[in-house]
Amino acid sequence: MTYLITIGLIFLVMLGGIAVERLYRRFAARNPKLGPFRDTTKCGSCSAGSGCSDTSCAGDGADPGR
Repeated sequence: MTYLITIGLIFLVMLGGIAVERLYRRFAARNPKLGPFRDTTKCGSCSAGSGCSDTSCAGDGADPGR
């Protein structure tokens, strides 16, 4: 009986992981400017906000290659 419960729990954890991944993909599709996959080479990618000039990110210590 313990064996079957363990298999069921592992299966539920795997299904939960898949559900979280799908929710994150849906969120990332709706909010492309958020998250780790945003394009950091374009306007507004520094911590200073939405500055679009080349010098807007120069003084805040942000790493443009990140």
